[in-house]
Amino acid sequence: MSRIEAFSDGVFAIAITLLVLEIHVPEDPGNGLGQALLDQWPAYASYIVSFFVIGIIWVNHHAVFDHLQRADRPLLFINLLLLLFVAVLPFPTNLLATYMQEGGADERVAAVVYSGTMTGMGLAFGALWTYASRHGRLLGETLSPPEVQRLTRRFTVGAPIYLLSMLVALVSAPACLALNALLAVYYALPSGGAMPHRIA
Repeated sequence: MSRIEAFSDGVFAIAITLLVLEIHVPEDPGNGLGQALLDQWPAYASYIVSFFVIGIIWVNHHAVFDHLQRADRPLLFINLLLLLFVAVLPFPTNLLATYMQEGGADERVAAVVYSGTMTGMGLAFGALWTYASRHGRLLGETLSPPEVQRLTRRFTVGAPIYLLSMLVALVSAPACLALNALLAVYYALPSGGAMPHRIA
């Protein structure tokens, strides 16, 4: 179990660090550096949302593994699928930040790609929990059956909202980014979709 978490932590750490590399120093600002920095607001907004999404998934990922007593081969592959989306997130984040500054149809395409990545990440995390918890196959005895059912409902409620964000992206990229930010807040709150850590 420790090897899985160490490998996963490495991917999370690299992905969250790469996000900041997509915020560039303005070159030859025509209207002054201050205005050029303000014009980059989509890069800051995308960075903040993606940073907290990765961070919150990392926290919940750690909490899930905190409740597992063992891992099997299918779980390893589901975990790899989750890490695939985590690792690629800097690309759609940069894509969205770039095209939100330009507007038009390309902005909405970038938002769909961004939301699609978020959707894949959310579905992969839900699959990880569902596989691990179904029939208690990999869980220890730290959670009661009603608690497992409640957590499963919390994790699965995000899937249709992630899909909705892809539809919203076709209309408004900023609204799509805001919806993904709200989902991140939901999964960060103990009263929402946050995964509780095991009490020692």
